[in-house]
Amino acid sequence: MFEKSPIVEVAKNVCPAVITIVITKDLPKIEGFYFFPFGGEEFIFPRVKKEKEKTKIGGGSGFVISADGYVLTSNHVVGDPEADYTVIVDPKHKYAAKVLARDPLIDVAILKITEKNLPYLELGDSDKIELGETVIAVGNPLGEFEDTVSAGIVSGLSRKITAYGGLSMRATSLRGLIQTDAAINPGNSGGPLVNMESRVIGINNAMVIGAQNIGFAIPINYAKKDLEEVREFGKIKKPFLGVKYIVLNEAIAKSQKLPLNYGALIIRETLGEEAVVRGSAADKAGLREYDIVLEINGEKVTEENPLADILAKHKIGDEIEMKVLRNDKKINLKTKLEEKK
Repeated sequence: MFEKSPIVEVAKNVCPAVITIVITKDLPKIEGFYFFPFGGEEFIFPRVKKEKEKTKIGGGSGFVISADGYVLTSNHVVGDPEADYTVIVDPKHKYAAKVLARDPLIDVAILKITEKNLPYLELGDSDKIELGETVIAVGNPLGEFEDTVSAGIVSGLSRKITAYGGLSMRATSLRGLIQTDAAINPGNSGGPLVNMESRVIGINNAMVIGAQNIGFAIPINYAKKDLEEVREFGKIKKPFLGVKYIVLNEAIAKSQKLPLNYGALIIRETLGEEAVVRGSAADKAGLREYDIVLEINGEKVTEENPLADILAKHKIGDEIEMKVLRNDKKINLKTKLEEKK
């Protein structure tokens, strides 16, 4: 007699708790198009009205982790604070979702829907993952094929990538990732990566364009601390220094003729914003734009060990000492880390 694959049972357990996230936004209503011939070509421009209408601008995946409606997904799926998010549990059940917290450092977001007795997934222990073990990715690839199941193995551990995602397509450096050959496609982001016990060990996050069978997931243990804080405080509590910066490397140092190829150069991203947030811990320490933060408590700031990762090891209220390069002179500054307002 033909014996069913154990993946069939895992899929039955997991799929009911995997949801689709639909992103909508109020945008000007398009009533037609203008056609302009120029230089032998025809250019098309939308003709818009003043009134706005709800327009779908994207989507992703997520999964329910409690019967009372807590949902985990990727931060880049729900990164637009001006958009509205709808969770589709199944064709008959759709709910408005509230984004409780976003954590761009690990690309995780926590949502809440108002409902009870929902199917949900148990969280596993991503520290116990073994190379080569069987895993299953579930999600909504391309925003069209809900409850798509793909199986594979853990192909690698503790991977580091620079991912581009979300509506802004901003770069995010991610570390400690699970690499898998289970298919992860656009729209799968935010869905669960589960083991053969139907427990979540990762959050599907990224794929490599142009390559086959190379996908990545955020270890679920990264999200657990955020989840605990949201349940206790209603938000994620992280230490905040209050600077805009870029992490230096050999190429940047050479092109900008800087004396060092490591550290965090404090510099604004766009005109009109502050490089050092007023009233922040950095401001109170006396940090200025164009300072380079070299070390924090003796820990060197590098591309492999950036400022954000070092700060994440500390707690709100911790006092830190920074070694800073200012006008070719090294100085030491102290401050106490605060909660972001």
